[in-house]
Amino acid sequence: MTTTASHHLSPAFPGRAPWGTANKLRAWQQAAMDKYLQEQPRDFLAVATPGAGKTTFALTLASWLLHHHVVQQITVVAPTEHLKKQWAAAAARIGIKLDPEYSAGPLSKEYHGVAVTYAGVGVRPMLHRNRSEQRKTLVILDEIHHAGDSKSWGEACLEAFEPATRRLCLTGTPFRSDTNPIPFVTYEEGNDGIRRSAADYTYGYGNALADNVVRPVIFLSYSGNMRWRTKAGDEIAARLGEPMTKDAVSQAWRTALDPRGDWMPNVLRAADQRLSEVRKAIPDAGALVIASDQDSARAYAKLIREITGEGATVVLSDDTGASKRIEEFSESDDRWMVAVRMVSEGVDVPRLAVGVYATTISTPLFFAQAVGRFVRSRRRGETASVFLPTIPMLLGFANEMEVERDHVLDRPKKAGEDEDPYAESEKEMDEANKQQDEDTGEQDMLPFEALESDAVFDRVMYNGAEFGMQAHPGSQEEQDYLGIPGLLEPDQVQLLLQKRQARQIAHSRQKPDDEADLLELPAERRPVVSHKELMELRKQLNTMVSAYVHQSGKPHGVIHTELRRVCGGPPSAEATAGQIRERIKKVQEWATRMR
Repeated sequence: MTTTASHHLSPAFPGRAPWGTANKLRAWQQAAMDKYLQEQPRDFLAVATPGAGKTTFALTLASWLLHHHVVQQITVVAPTEHLKKQWAAAAARIGIKLDPEYSAGPLSKEYHGVAVTYAGVGVRPMLHRNRSEQRKTLVILDEIHHAGDSKSWGEACLEAFEPATRRLCLTGTPFRSDTNPIPFVTYEEGNDGIRRSAADYTYGYGNALADNVVRPVIFLSYSGNMRWRTKAGDEIAARLGEPMTKDAVSQAWRTALDPRGDWMPNVLRAADQRLSEVRKAIPDAGALVIASDQDSARAYAKLIREITGEGATVVLSDDTGASKRIEEFSESDDRWMVAVRMVSEGVDVPRLAVGVYATTISTPLFFAQAVGRFVRSRRRGETASVFLPTIPMLLGFANEMEVERDHVLDRPKKAGEDEDPYAESEKEMDEANKQQDEDTGEQDMLPFEALESDAVFDRVMYNGAEFGMQAHPGSQEEQDYLGIPGLLEPDQVQLLLQKRQARQIAHSRQKPDDEADLLELPAERRPVVSHKELMELRKQLNTMVSAYVHQSGKPHGVIHTELRRVCGGPPSAEATAGQIRERIKKVQEWATRMR
């Protein structure tokens, strides 16, 4: 162990760290260390939310194990080329030297170990097995769920690191949706007979938020009218946030993200205004657009230049040039970066504070990892702002930021069960993390053509609550939300959002009815639901009405007409989710009175 490492990380780890104290561990890192040192396990799984400091915990532990001669060398396995270099750089800062360029043969004596990728291990598992057998080895498996990205990777990891003296598995996001066991992870059977991954230490987003280790996230959602043409030549118009079939949601979503429409320019303009507000308190704050493909990324960068007068850093693939561009952006005070890949895990640009989710990847795994790029806290009171299209699934993920998930084996699939929203996670993560940058031509094959789009400010989601009424881009109502100060305590954010909504409602009431061209209801009275959820609500209403028919003796049609008269709105086939819920509540009230 070098004197530098000993200086930075005393093997005694004195005291617990108050938040933000340099060169000391955060409380969760110390608690995880305490548990590890007490139990001294061969395998240890730490689940910690993105931005919490998994790398620091792992390298601190590595330092201790080297210092106490429990191990003689370290192997770090990371998902991407960029991340293995990031690990080597982080290790070097505390005096642990890892070779990120290692490919074969004996390692130079100046190094304590190597940093490699899962793909690299997959190609030469016996090389790493021999290294693990020759010297006592600590293997750090970063984002361990990647060991299951393909069967061969999992098998290669088992073969390569089965002889390792110690194995530390790390993950920051929900586990995989498939039911293939992840190497070196323990599974425990629950009362329901289903086996789930058992973490040795868990530090979730909710805990990290309470400890001020991560920033709270303000999600700003934008709706709008979309128009597209199908392969059959039919033109379809729909509004984001309205219940639609799965195919229609997908095509409306892609229409919104088309750089030639009006939705993206308006959302980028709003995000840039938000960035300007945040930079009043955090001068080096940066923003990131997460794009679906290369062409869109370049088009978004062009829009950003038109909007701001400044260029954006464009990162298209996981190559050496991309790593350098990310590093340069991280160390600069430039405003904008646009990336296609490189954002799903571990890309460490702590100054990123504003994000635009401009990809159609719709899994909780990718969403959590993408949002994780913005939550790394540097000082107390910082908030992150992420702009989203009003897509029911995304809004659901945004409202479930604090949910902890385990990897589930033996998940039963019921006959006729709808497609699991997690089922595409692995394929999409593979796509998102591809190292090559070729145009697959897949976009051209899809039966769809975006025609036009516009944007409407829809709502703000924060801490599980929703605020705001719909507003046009550039309006005072929209500016109220974009102008929230960038440095506030979480309870101040909540209070300010409540005040902004109250002001919006008061202003709306003063306007003549004929000026109300948008749906002027507070967000909580405009629930965004999927097509399936709306069908379920209608079914529930019809069941309630049928029960009341028997109770009251009135015909179905009479009851439905009375519900419309009392609650307002169109026939139930055209009613919104909120209107149907009000009718369900009303018919329940009538039925209770008759008992």
